[in-house]
Amino acid sequence: MATIIDGKAVAQDLRGKLAERVKDMKASGVVPGLAVVLLGDDPASRSYVTAKEKSCEELGMYSRDIRLPAETSEEDLLKLIGELNGDEAIDGILVQLPLPSHIDEQKIIVAIDPSKDVDGFHPMSVGRMLLEQDTFLPCTPHGILKLLEYSGISARGKKVVVVGRSNIVGKPISNLMFQKQSWGNATVTVCHTGTADLKKETLEADILIAAAGRPEMITGDMIKKGAVVIDVGVNRVEDSSKKRGYRLCGDVAFDQACESASFITPVPGGVGPMTITMLLFNTVKSAEARLG
Repeated sequence: MATIIDGKAVAQDLRGKLAERVKDMKASGVVPGLAVVLLGDDPASRSYVTAKEKSCEELGMYSRDIRLPAETSEEDLLKLIGELNGDEAIDGILVQLPLPSHIDEQKIIVAIDPSKDVDGFHPMSVGRMLLEQDTFLPCTPHGILKLLEYSGISARGKKVVVVGRSNIVGKPISNLMFQKQSWGNATVTVCHTGTADLKKETLEADILIAAAGRPEMITGDMIKKGAVVIDVGVNRVEDSSKKRGYRLCGDVAFDQACESASFITPVPGGVGPMTITMLLFNTVKSAEARLG
């Protein structure tokens, strides 16, 4: 049976260390500040934003919650970002995605000052990551690196297979895994909807990262014996036996995977807690840069 990688425990340990850094900065007169902008009233986004606020409060950070109606114009949103860029109390700016269809997401991402781009989505942040220069790493991929580190799992010389090629997870984690860094030096294959034989590719993985957003698409027979499985997916599946009418599951069929994998992340409680933690990490890093 696989060893469970407890994302909640790793996140808690990292947050404890962040709290100490925040305390030190406060002694120097600097309070790390995060501004979160949410348009509309999507329940999942609202819940996520609330969790970020609570996490900031627990660490002693300043949190500014800006909630706007879904019909807010692109012009007004850009104006707000400009104001936040110039606000010295704000070290990190996060605009919750996805945005309403009438707003160009890329235009909004580019408008954020790269020094406050704690999501790591700005083209400058992405470019610096690709060139292996110091920058804000995207939160979910960075969280995956930390989970592997805490579990004593090295990617050096391993075959890593990433299923999914999104800008948020698939593309950045595949790049980070082959970088000549302590967390990388792996041989990486990226699978997607154009992959001819997905099972053939996943069976070769020493480390399998599933980030396709499709419920339980990775079954037990697709996992090599002893592989490390990182499940990024969070999917709602109808389940009449549950009081709320659904259950959460990942992109991996967990019970089946446990029979083959050496290590595995659960859903929920695996990668999820790490995403917010690395957002806080980036905000503290930005504040430390402001402190000098």
